[in-house]
Amino acid sequence: MPLPESVFDYEARLAACARGERAALRDLYVQEGPRLLGVAKRLVRDTALAEDIVHEAFIKIWHGAAGFDPARGSARGWMFSVTRHLALNQLRKQSRETPFSEEHESAAPDEAVDVHSARIHRCLEQLEPQRRSCILHAYVDGYSHAQISARLDTPLGTVKAWIKRSLNALRECMG
Repeated sequence: MPLPESVFDYEARLAACARGERAALRDLYVQEGPRLLGVAKRLVRDTALAEDIVHEAFIKIWHGAAGFDPARGSARGWMFSVTRHLALNQLRKQSRETPFSEEHESAAPDEAVDVHSARIHRCLEQLEPQRRSCILHAYVDGYSHAQISARLDTPLGTVKAWIKRSLNALRECMG
């Protein structure tokens, strides 16, 4: 049975994980496992996949516990963030995967797709190079805003604003 949240010390358990104390990881799992599973299920909408994500999240929590910085946020929030990012990465991965079949191999390209693709490229060309780069890194390469910020050596807030404005411009351009 989970301990009441006011009594449960997440930071102490993460510090214990960083020291290699497996019981602390078990305590974290008992306390937050069901909630983390709920978050993952809501995002990926597949119980088995959500269970895999939570399993991977606890592995990351175990290995990354030493890097947790309480000055940057709560320990519990960090755990939820790890799980959420794994689920979102899984969704991005799934959206990039296209099943291959003989049907696809012999099918002629669809004109509507070609026209749509040409419109997207035309609209992307209208964006400033740095903003276009942000959009491509986020939606083609699957980078997080923080990764884009580091890659372009640009403040995180600027990257977020560029992406938001660029998406609005693309929506407007696409009609």
